[in-house]
Amino acid sequence: MDNLKEKTANGLFWGLLNSGSTQFLNLVIGIFLARLLTPADYGILGMITIFSGIASTLNNSGLSTALVNKVDATTEDNNSVFAFNIIVSAILYIILFFCAPLIADFFHEPALINLSRFMFLSLFFSAGLVPGTIMTKKLMVREKTIMGFVALVLSGIVGITLAFNGFAYWSLAWQSILYVFIIMVGCFYYTRWYPTFHFSFKPIKEMFGFSSKLLITSIINILNGNILSVIFGRLYNANAVGNFNQANKWNGMASSTVNTMVTQVAQPIFVSVREDNERQIRVFRKMLRFTSFIAFPVMFGLALIAKEFIIIAISEKWIESAILLQILCIGGAFCCFHTLYQNLLISMGKSNVYMWINILQIVLNISIVLACYKFGLQAMVIAFSCVNILILAAWQYVAYKYMGLSWTDVVKDIIPFGAIAAATMVVTYIVTLSISNIYILLVSRIVVAAVIYYILMRFLHVSILRECMKFIKIKL
Repeated sequence: MDNLKEKTANGLFWGLLNSGSTQFLNLVIGIFLARLLTPADYGILGMITIFSGIASTLNNSGLSTALVNKVDATTEDNNSVFAFNIIVSAILYIILFFCAPLIADFFHEPALINLSRFMFLSLFFSAGLVPGTIMTKKLMVREKTIMGFVALVLSGIVGITLAFNGFAYWSLAWQSILYVFIIMVGCFYYTRWYPTFHFSFKPIKEMFGFSSKLLITSIINILNGNILSVIFGRLYNANAVGNFNQANKWNGMASSTVNTMVTQVAQPIFVSVREDNERQIRVFRKMLRFTSFIAFPVMFGLALIAKEFIIIAISEKWIESAILLQILCIGGAFCCFHTLYQNLLISMGKSNVYMWINILQIVLNISIVLACYKFGLQAMVIAFSCVNILILAAWQYVAYKYMGLSWTDVVKDIIPFGAIAAATMVVTYIVTLSISNIYILLVSRIVVAAVIYYILMRFLHVSILRECMKFIKIKL
């Protein structure tokens, strides 16, 4: 028990360091690029994100998660997955290469022909899937932190340099390609795993029953995460896509700070305790409280300072994205819990349930978003965020059904933190309302909100805070 607790704590610590350093670098790089580029530049790249995402998911086919879940994975299993990735990469690239003109016609954007053909080259860098899976199974979060830091710095420098020299959206494309390539190299470097010719496709067939559900679900997640970009790109223009993607990017950076930290330890930990239902519930509830403790103040806080942050960081040309960011942050706070439930179900082998809930989510999102089309862009984003909040009930229902996780316990673990964080932001808004200088206002709201939240946590004797402080003192 103590060993598991120590592994989880260490994993969360390095996950937090990884998420924090990654998002800080993304923040700095994103500010430079957003100031040098236009909403249209981001919009053009955003139009093909959904195609790159689906292709990458098809290439993975859920096999990375299947390998993590397979306790006795062999050398033949790893080699087979590697060979499968290479073959699928080649097939997918050829198909997408010839589909590039069709993609450009759909969005009425000729520049997408050459850009998409270049971006789809990232498929060939998926060779790092197997060593990346090995790192996940061994909880090599520290190594992933270093690897991600190096990849971000190098790709960010290249992207900023190209943007400064007038390469427009191509600077974003090169940054993306280089980042994936460096991650692949890092995975091989840290694991020292190299493929051999000892493989067959029998392991692929054995894992496919499990991984196929994850494949379908991942495609649905890609559609769900990018459906608004497709709709805006088709119905509006590159500027609309750019503003939405800019807002979604900052929202994603904030939520992934929590998600990355939790995801890197959640599934391996859940797998290790899946034979003991009571212990699994205790572990899940502990991670649920930790996620609530972090996610609500981070996401609600970003919503509070969205306007000041956008103007100061990336200039007033992006002001239209500020309100979209505020809306997305509210839904984003609850999306952090989706990750926990998803990892729980996968660890229990319920990939089919995982798939159907995500199908439900994308169907609801598309239906409600399109129903709100006549009310404008903001209405569609509000509808999208509402679905992301409400779908949490479906995740809890299956957790209750398959492991007996009480609705009452979940409400006790989540709602108090959400209420305290919301109250903190309301009080902070009122206290700082009279400040006119935008720079002082931004700093004041961050400091005041942090102090109020911390004081409330101490006053209410929240155990998660005590445990976090104790662990940090040990590490320091």
